[in-house]
Formats: sequence, structure tokens, C-alpha cells
Amino acid sequence: MKKTYRKGGVGAMMDEYERAAGELKNVLARASEEQYTRIIDPDTKDPDCRSIQTIITHVVRAGYGYADYIRGAFGIPSETPKEHLRGSPNGPGGSGVMVARQEAAGKIDGFLRYTAETLEGKWEMTDEEIMAVSMKVRWGPTYDLEQLLEHAIVHILRHRRQIERFLERMG
Repeated sequence: MKKTYRKGGVGAMMDEYERAAGELKNVLARASEEQYTRIIDPDTKDPDCRSIQTIITHVVRAGYGYADYIRGAFGIPSETPKEHLRGSPNGPGGSGVMVARQEAAGKIDGFLRYTAETLEGKWEMTDEEIMAVSMKVRWGPTYDLEQLLEHAIVHILRHRRQIERFLERMG
């Protein structure tokens, strides 16, 4: 089947975001239910990185969060499902639900659709327009649209690598 590519720089970044997510879903498909839920790193200070399940729950929440930063910059209301609002269900004071293994691929597809809806009609923004979109993120920096989308792509890649390493450790 022939791949359809979006036009423009924003379209290219969305295509790469989907590609990174596809690689993540391929790695997830190799994990059994037991591997998905097993605590691999009980000593980590980051409660989002203890198991494949906590990582995926974090990735899904972050995916919606990135799209909501963009929506805020464009004045588009958030429509993130409540269970995926910012915050970790995995740590002290957390809320929300963990993403079950059988739902993981669909939840990833959900935040990708949400992001694509957010960016619809903006695929061919000029470099100047992209750099004019400014978002102060909760972890400190102020990003333009390109920086935030690049961060979102690399976020998935880093966690895909982390899950690959978890699976190797489990044999």
C-alpha cells in the first residue's frame, strides 16, 4: 500500500510522529500481558518508568498534553478525555487509569488523531508562522511549534528504546 505524505513542514513532523508511534506499537506487540504489567524498575524515582504499562500510560498522557499545548496556542479548546489529563496515575497523589495492554495501540492512535485534528489546515505553515507559535511547558522551557513536535517525536523514541531494553532484560 502506498503511503500518503502530508504537505509542508508541520505535515512532515506529524508523519514522523506517526512513524515513531508505529515503531512503538510494533515493540508493544512483542510484549506478553505479564511482561506489560511486570515492575521492571522498582527503584526508579520516576513512577512513570517502573513497567511497560506505566511508560505507555505516561506516553499517552503526554501525547494528549502536547496536543493541548498546541491547542492552547491556537485558541482551540481541549477535548482530552478525562482519564488522560495531565498528571501521573502512577505516583503519589496521581489520578486516572492505567492503559491496559489490549488498549495500548488504540490509545496511542487516539492521541495521534487528536494531534492531527489539532493541526488540520496548518500543515503548510511558513517557518515564520511556526516559530511564532509559542508555548510555555510545565517542565520549564518555552517552545515554538516545531520544537514541541520534535520533542513529542523524540519522547516516543526514547520510551520505545526503554521498552525494548525492558523486554531484553525479561528475556
